[in-house]
Amino acid sequence: MSNQNSRFSSSFFSSRRGLLQAALASAAGVAIGAGGVSAALAATGKSRNTDTVRLSWGYGALPGIARSRGVFEKTLAQDGIKVQWVGPFPNHAPSLQAVTGGSADFGFGGSTTPALAAMLAGSPLVFTQFAVVEPRSTSIIARDGSGINSVNDLVGKSVAVNRSGLGEFLLVAALEKHGIDRNKVKFVYLNPPDAGPAFSQGKVDAWSMWSPGVDIARIEAKAHNVFFEGRDLEFLIDFNSYVTHRRFAEENLDIVRAVNAAFRAEGQWVTQNTREAEILVQKDAGYSDAVRDSLIQLKRRWEFHGTSDTAFLATFQKAADWLSARKILPQQVVISDYLVKV
Repeated sequence: MSNQNSRFSSSFFSSRRGLLQAALASAAGVAIGAGGVSAALAATGKSRNTDTVRLSWGYGALPGIARSRGVFEKTLAQDGIKVQWVGPFPNHAPSLQAVTGGSADFGFGGSTTPALAAMLAGSPLVFTQFAVVEPRSTSIIARDGSGINSVNDLVGKSVAVNRSGLGEFLLVAALEKHGIDRNKVKFVYLNPPDAGPAFSQGKVDAWSMWSPGVDIARIEAKAHNVFFEGRDLEFLIDFNSYVTHRRFAEENLDIVRAVNAAFRAEGQWVTQNTREAEILVQKDAGYSDAVRDSLIQLKRRWEFHGTSDTAFLATFQKAADWLSARKILPQQVVISDYLVKV
């Protein structure tokens, strides 16, 4: 591994622990009960009370690409909206906490599962839109030579996952598909800044992770896929989601609409320019050309869904029911209670 790659691995998986802790601290003490979005969202409330929107971002996520490319800010500037970027965040949960705590206005477009978990816990968050990214690239990986080459080999082993997130649900789905009782596998709940070093140092036997972290670990830690979402999971359980604070949505519907439209345009650009998009991510994240090339080969495509897309919402509700039935989410959730109608 080159010095550059070593520096990146340390930065990507370790140094952002401080940022994660800061985001947690900023969110402390803020909670509003769940319920339907205020009628002000569709009626006479303010449509805009600020000229600035604070957007959280992370490596590999769409806001990170938008931040690097620079077109997004120019697009919003045409409506007199100034963009402030907050981040980078290692995963969705701390970006949600930043929105809850008031240091950001939008989450960074991550997993619906931790967003739902936060909403059920009382965070005053609402969904503004959703995206499906294909091919799905989340994977359970193990180090070469570990003897773990299939899901059955995970019995008696430890697997790092992020609680109520992509990592946990993929491991649950993999075990269920192969008829393995989840009690036979040790779930180790770690966020990426801690899970990366734990995996590379052999403190856990496997890791359930998404791009680009899983791609970095696969190459730099000499690991291989044990269960690959895009190949081995036949249905969608989790989606990309954009969330904001309920109050921000009530007071700034015009900004919500503008941000939604700008992210849709960014997703279309990435779909049509996958190589250029992955090069932008690499410049920010600093990983190797080998990692970049593996991501280019995915040729990821973005498809957006609004909060009025009834067919998508029915699919999302079924996914949420699947998650609650398996205790990844603590209770059942009614998706329509957490939507901004734009």
